[in-house]
Amino acid sequence: MPSSATGTDAVQGSRTAVKMTLLTLTMMVVGSMVGAGVFSLPSRFAQETGVAGALIAWAIAGTGMLMLAFVFQTLAVRRPDLDAGVYAYAKAGFGEYLGFFSAFGYWASACVGNVTYWVLIMSTIGAVWPALGDGDTVLAIVLSTFGLWAFYLLIRRGVKEAAAINRVVTVAKVVPIIVFVAIALFCLDTSVFADNFAGADYAGSLFNQVRGTMLATVFVFLGVEGASVYSRHAERREDIGRATVLGFLSVFAVFASVTIVSYGILPMAEIAELRQPSMAAVLEAAVGTWGMVFVSVGLIISVLGAYLAWTLMAAEVLFVAAKDDDMPRFLRRSNSADVPVPAMLMTTALSQVVLVITLFSDDAFNFALDLTSSLSLIPFLMAAMFAVKIMVRPDELTAGTGRRRDLVVSVVATLYTAFLLFAAGMKFVLVSFIIYAPATILFAMARREQQRQVFSPAELVIFAVSIAGAAMGVTALAAGWISL
Repeated sequence: MPSSATGTDAVQGSRTAVKMTLLTLTMMVVGSMVGAGVFSLPSRFAQETGVAGALIAWAIAGTGMLMLAFVFQTLAVRRPDLDAGVYAYAKAGFGEYLGFFSAFGYWASACVGNVTYWVLIMSTIGAVWPALGDGDTVLAIVLSTFGLWAFYLLIRRGVKEAAAINRVVTVAKVVPIIVFVAIALFCLDTSVFADNFAGADYAGSLFNQVRGTMLATVFVFLGVEGASVYSRHAERREDIGRATVLGFLSVFAVFASVTIVSYGILPMAEIAELRQPSMAAVLEAAVGTWGMVFVSVGLIISVLGAYLAWTLMAAEVLFVAAKDDDMPRFLRRSNSADVPVPAMLMTTALSQVVLVITLFSDDAFNFALDLTSSLSLIPFLMAAMFAVKIMVRPDELTAGTGRRRDLVVSVVATLYTAFLLFAAGMKFVLVSFIIYAPATILFAMARREQQRQVFSPAELVIFAVSIAGAAMGVTALAAGWISL
């Protein structure tokens, strides 16, 4: 095994990448999607909507995300020359700078998402160890930091070993969620369910109720693109699309069920006030303390598995972007176990920074969750728009049967993702700009290494917009117009 990121490291390309089967790729998708979000769904939805709004929200989210899954499936087949899906599609469709932003935004969303996992673990343990609070105390941050770097050392051992661990963890973490749904259905009180159907007085109009749940649904579906990110590891190219759709369909019904059955256990207002993980508290109300313990153990297994999968995917995006000269060259180095160690180090370091920032947030978990969703929307939107572009103007790679169907799917996915940006609201758009704008330093480093002009005229305009957005975000935070 290598002892460091240097010396034994080599530029990827001189070795054959570790190959993954359809089952392993599907498990990567499921492992990425089933993480912290599902355990927070009861409270997150009850804060915004009742049963009717939840059903509509899941119908919209399920349709939109299924279309997005089909987009990734279509692009994997029609553009087999593109690796690391989300990033590669944006670059091919809209140029190097927006491709860079897509890569960085997707990577940053994964890093912020990883923070939600540690916050939720500490909040779960905090139910019996008050010093950890809601996962945002100094002690919780210290313990989370140990966890961050322990996983960094584990993943350095190799993609193959980490993927094997992910397969085992994925099976182990799905079982408690299914048991929760079964018990909640058995204990469901139809009168409570009926009272929660229209929503509480605080929920507002049905449109606002549905809109308020959108970022939560995005968060739980993040990872649907996991197989596309690992396209260079697929044994067969067609397995990428199959794994994407299989992974999505296998978890969608579970996510929706967890939300809906909870409305039959407690009044909506009480669910909204539950501490996270709210799924544990709902089961405790149904069957007693053992229910909370059961879900809490399942949560810790689930979150650690999702953290493993997301850290792998985040590092892979930086690695492939560097390989394509869109990130600095130091990020293209990997060790003898096929692990991009510098990219892994940067991933863990950004998660560490965001973890410290949660100390200053009013609601660490929900802030990190919503920011994760917002950062991922730009990469998703550009991937969907790229699919529209190649369906409207096909070339020798993308022409073929089924183009009209793929065009409709791509348009629906684009409209859905654009609606999500609207639902996110200006707060998270501005905070996203604060993260995006400084990232241009990496883009400039890559251009300088190639002895190229840093910006073309069009890229300079995009850079100016990002700087203006970041300045507005900083001003809004300083003036108190928005808060973390």
